[in-house]
Amino acid sequence: MNNLQVINQNGVRVLTTQQLAGVYGTDTKIINRNFQRNSDRYVQGKHYISLSGEELRHFKGSRQIDDNLKFASILYLWTEKGAWLHAKSLNTDEAWNAYEMLVDEYYNIKQNAIDTSQLSPELQMFSQIFNSLAKNDLEQKRLSQAVEETKQQVHNISEIVALNSIDWRKETTEIINKIARKTGGHKQYQEIRNESYKLLDERAESNIKQRLTNKQRKMALEGVAKSKIDKVSRLDVIEEDKRLLEIYLAVVKEMAIKYQVQINSAS
Repeated sequence: MNNLQVINQNGVRVLTTQQLAGVYGTDTKIINRNFQRNSDRYVQGKHYISLSGEELRHFKGSRQIDDNLKFASILYLWTEKGAWLHAKSLNTDEAWNAYEMLVDEYYNIKQNAIDTSQLSPELQMFSQIFNSLAKNDLEQKRLSQAVEETKQQVHNISEIVALNSIDWRKETTEIINKIARKTGGHKQYQEIRNESYKLLDERAESNIKQRLTNKQRKMALEGVAKSKIDKVSRLDVIEEDKRLLEIYLAVVKEMAIKYQVQINSAS
């Protein structure tokens, strides 16, 4: 624990995702995936601090950071309560033991406090003024960050709502790719794609897999080459049915909002 770089943000001691993963003996992808899957349990300011825009640029410029964070467009910093939720998600002996050490040796380390009552009246007054200004400054930063995040969320939702049936294959694939990267990397792609098909079947009361099988059988009876039949996918089935396509677009939009993907970013 002693080799952890100490990070204080908005007057709170926090850890980056990479630091937390290292202490818990896991991977950052798993930390991010658990966060996304349980995002409704995490509260901004209580469990984590989210940095973006100018505040993130200042953070990067004020300390030495890992190379893989240099180009991040958003950064999550985990408080003690956030670290507890992550330990709960992992639920391993290593994570729980590490959490206890974090509480004792990192989060709860107190700075030597100055007894201001022993200062002269003038210095006590200056101390009070400074503390008041510091609190106001931190509150302004918190509000600015909240406004920035709200603007980004509104922009993302407007981009998602604009999803249409013209370039729907490309756009839905882009969204699913971004969800996969946020929940564990490209290996999650098929799982996320299957989730979209499952939601479509539930919403439309359909069986896309069976429809695909029927389509392939029909093509075979018509003498279509096997190589061409093998290339047919469930997306082709969806495209042939206007109702299915409309429902599928709605499903992917809802998934994009649920997983909070940033449509206009490379992450």
